[in-house]
Amino acid sequence: MTDTTSLLAAVYDGIFEKRGSNVVSMDFTKHRNALADYFVICEAQSDRQVAAIADFVLENAFKKTGQKAVYAEGFENAQWILLDFTDVVVHIFQTEFREFYNLEGLWADAEISQIQEPKPQVILNK
Repeated sequence: MTDTTSLLAAVYDGIFEKRGSNVVSMDFTKHRNALADYFVICEAQSDRQVAAIADFVLENAFKKTGQKAVYAEGFENAQWILLDFTDVVVHIFQTEFREFYNLEGLWADAEISQIQEPKPQVILNK
């Protein structure tokens, strides 16, 4: 697994662990001069949930990949928190602010993928 792939997996895990929803990945790897290789965008219902997702993504990314965000912004109001891991930039919005800023519409030339929460595995005792 590449560093970016591992980081994306850790980000997704962190988002889903704290019940983030409507998760998308925007792939910019085919675009020259892009700000990052990937944007990951998700939403939450409250400022507390936005902050909890951001905190856990930071923790999980470091724990699983050793990577720290080079920049983090938005914790004061927790309406939109941005976590910049250089190749991956994570945007965590309260729902109404995500609709207002519409990043997917601004960057429509990116390849956009909906990320589904993995189904839990059921282990049966025999």
